Amino acid sequence: MGLRAMNSDPLLTMVVGGIVAAFALGFVAHKLRISPIVGYLLAGVLIGPYTPGFTADGELAGELAELGVILIMFGVGLKFSPAKLIEYRWIALPCALGQIALVTALGFGISALLGMGWIEGMIFGFSLSIASTVVLLRALEDRHEAATPAGHLAVSWLIVQDVAAVFVLVVMSTLAQKGVAEAADGEAIARIVGLKAAELALFVLIMIVIGRRVLPGLLVFIARAKSRELFSLAVFSIALGIAYAAHAVFGAGFALGAFAAGLVLNETAISHRAAEDLIPLRDAFAVLFFVSVGMLFDPGILLTQSWTILAVLAVIILGNGGAAFLMTSIMRVPPPDRVSLAGGLAQIGEFSFLICGTALSLNLMSGDAHGLISAGAVLAIALNPIIREAARFLARRRTSAAGADLVDPA
Repeated sequence: MGLRAMNSDPLLTMVVGGIVAAFALGFVAHKLRISPIVGYLLAGVLIGPYTPGFTADGELAGELAELGVILIMFGVGLKFSPAKLIEYRWIALPCALGQIALVTALGFGISALLGMGWIEGMIFGFSLSIASTVVLLRALEDRHEAATPAGHLAVSWLIVQDVAAVFVLVVMSTLAQKGVAEAADGEAIARIVGLKAAELALFVLIMIVIGRRVLPGLLVFIARAKSRELFSLAVFSIALGIAYAAHAVFGAGFALGAFAAGLVLNETAISHRAAEDLIPLRDAFAVLFFVSVGMLFDPGILLTQSWTILAVLAVIILGNGGAAFLMTSIMRVPPPDRVSLAGGLAQIGEFSFLICGTALSLNLMSGDAHGLISAGAVLAIALNPIIREAARFLARRRTSAAGADLVDPA
């Protein structure tokens, strides 16, 4: 009777199983002075298909996790200053694109050694270069660094990466629809990418011209009803509605659509109240995001392909971190911010899963390559809190050493 009820209610069992397991293991991790994120990831492994016992629905977990990404990006947009986005564009754009290019090349080199084709290798390498928005923003908020110069640059960096990921998804669809030989000539890809750029530009224009005139007034009108419940529901509806419209109509991705919605409401007098109303929902769905990531991890791959996973993990951590440090050094970002950004970007997440999952469904990537990316992502996310702390320690030592050099020994 119990098993039949569980099988007939996959959504309920997924939410209950995921939240309860995340709480238990997250609490243990907290007591051990480890980031609760590690506990959430282990909860996903525990209820995933690769471990014995209860198995949750992985597809439902991914869809619930998408809600977490939408709410987090909407909240970031509410707090992020459009002026800061414009201010950092000439740093974030070259830094992010340079980091993506370097890490994609490293990943492509590993794919060549593994015998992958050039298209699969490019997708494989690119998937290793896109940091998790959820992981990095969670880290910035936990340490109250989202409003710092490094935090503003990090958000701008993530936006560039997200836009690049959208274009890659379009190119992959073109390759699958037209066939490798026809689409790889470059002309068809350039045409499709140009069309996508025009669609994204139209979306941004609509949000700026129409959204900034309609949405703030709408929230003020609803607030006058003096019903907190209706106001919270209105904020949730705006975040989900615009994110879905951006994805369905313009192909911009849920995350970018939600961020744009938050950005439009950023300068309204009640934006802080809107952000506060979303915090409980955001945190709950963010936990389910980490649980869904853990469900993709097959512990057995650590034994069968341990050296390959170490190579992939090195590209994710050392490649992304090193490339971020190199690019910020070239752009003369202050040394402490360089180290902070390098540590925060040394992981991959939701867009990497979306890209490799789409490539797998389009027969552009093998299951083995998908498994390597999933394993590398889970391990990198689990290790990222340690990497960030090490980066902060190095930054403090470097700052102290620089201060000591300025002291006159006489």
